[in-house]
Amino acid sequence: MWRRQFSSSATAINALKAKKWDAVVIGGGHNGLTAAAYLARGGLSVAVIERRHVLGGAAVTEELIPGFKFSRCSYLQSLLRPSIIKELELERHGMKMLKRVPASSFTPCLDGRYLLLGPDKELNRSEISKFSLNDADAYPRYESQLESFCKFLDPILDSPTPENIEGTSSFGDKMKNKLYKSTFWSTCLQRAVSLGQKEMVDFMDLLLSPASKVLNNWFESDVLKATLATDAVIGSMASVNTPGSGYVLLHHVMGETNGDRGVWSYVEGGMGSVSLAISHAAKEAGAHIVTSTEVSQLMVGDSGAAEGVLLADGTEIHSSVVLSNATPYRTFVELMPDYKLPDQFIRTIKNCDYSSGTTKINLAVDKLPQFDCCSSKMSHLDSGPQHVGTIHIGSESMEEIHSACQDALNGLPSRRPVMEMTIPSVLDKTISPPGKHVINLFIQYTPYQPSDGSWQDTAYRESFANRCFSLIDEYAPGFSSSVLGYDMLTPPDLEREIGLTGGNIFHGAMGLDSLFLMRPAKGWSNYRTPLQGLYLCGSGVHPGGGVMGAPGRNAAQIVLNDFKK
Repeated sequence: MWRRQFSSSATAINALKAKKWDAVVIGGGHNGLTAAAYLARGGLSVAVIERRHVLGGAAVTEELIPGFKFSRCSYLQSLLRPSIIKELELERHGMKMLKRVPASSFTPCLDGRYLLLGPDKELNRSEISKFSLNDADAYPRYESQLESFCKFLDPILDSPTPENIEGTSSFGDKMKNKLYKSTFWSTCLQRAVSLGQKEMVDFMDLLLSPASKVLNNWFESDVLKATLATDAVIGSMASVNTPGSGYVLLHHVMGETNGDRGVWSYVEGGMGSVSLAISHAAKEAGAHIVTSTEVSQLMVGDSGAAEGVLLADGTEIHSSVVLSNATPYRTFVELMPDYKLPDQFIRTIKNCDYSSGTTKINLAVDKLPQFDCCSSKMSHLDSGPQHVGTIHIGSESMEEIHSACQDALNGLPSRRPVMEMTIPSVLDKTISPPGKHVINLFIQYTPYQPSDGSWQDTAYRESFANRCFSLIDEYAPGFSSSVLGYDMLTPPDLEREIGLTGGNIFHGAMGLDSLFLMRPAKGWSNYRTPLQGLYLCGSGVHPGGGVMGAPGRNAAQIVLNDFKK
């Protein structure tokens, strides 16, 4: 299906080089496609050039084992901005979200207990009460506070940063910029006042603190704290004890599904359906999209401005502006020709934290895992609530998560990895054969370059995969024997296959030193770059990573405003 929709035939390449485009987008990930859709709707001629045979970047569906369709990298939807879903009419273009009910989270314990959490407040109270009555009372207040913080941040996510204008600008542009900054900060101040001093202090505490401190101040149950703490370290090399990990915890509850705050969902057909829907919106607006076509270099004219891109086969594609959906490192270090950019800017880009502790394993299995901790009523061949949501393996306490991180910081894949298991085929019947299932394992922590071996060594890779399967066996005996086949993406694989520098799923760490006005570099947070005519539209810019679409939408807004000049 994916190959039929988009091609890189000679006809498509000829169409690319037949004219000068208003905008060329490097990379057909969801942010690049989002930017293209808005630019095309704004009246610009737009071309999107994707290196791989399939669109979506990290939000992609691939049938790697016959009959089994994997969300190969990203695997859940919640963060995609509601404004994008509405404005691009993504549901009309085929995106269908499958809400995970009754349970969105399941944590099995080796002592025979388990914790189920979901959108049902009564279910949550009943489940948490098994571990702590105090925690059951505190949990609704905790959720309410996080929701108020998310509402405070919503307008910031959907707006370009209030950055200073770099370079020469007209008096009118400078006045417009001052007006925008004044309006932005006054709106933030008004929202802060309405939030109240106590809540603002709590908000700053969350942003600056380790997730362990935040959760210890709220709860006493190890299982509940560990279940919540996984959101604070996902996709990073950070521990729950790392200052600032509280923000990442908040980042992962910012989303919603059909208006329900903090609810994550599967997407029918896999995460590639999100990218496909956005691409349909872009094509409907007039964007031209090609796949299996690699950009090798940016083209810079004598005037010192971006003039298009050079393809790997030597073809020149000319455009007025270029938007890069690639990581900042790939954009400015690997794709930039011999052109002098500010030394401080390049140092900042090179010194960004692109480290990753993430490995993704996609499995085809012939039966659902049966967890020992579930009662005979819940444990049967058909799916139960324990199979619907995110299953937390190897994280019964925050100490376990910290220990797994320490292994990786010492150069070793975690001895007891922290895993998020999801089984989308329980709700989505389009991605696996009848009676069989697709399982996603999002695994931490795995260093980019292990000190005790190499990810290029097949035996080493298999050993780690079997370690993960054996850990699942402790909770669900016989799981390993159900595996029909699997696909494994370690940090170097994510870098090579998907283009994620260092394997970092966010295009760069999401620490407080690399967010908002400092993402990707101080002075350059508003999608413009030191190279005139070149813009960034990927997760490496504000507001960051995840399948949000906000960087693409915000970048397109800036480009359209610049075109009006």
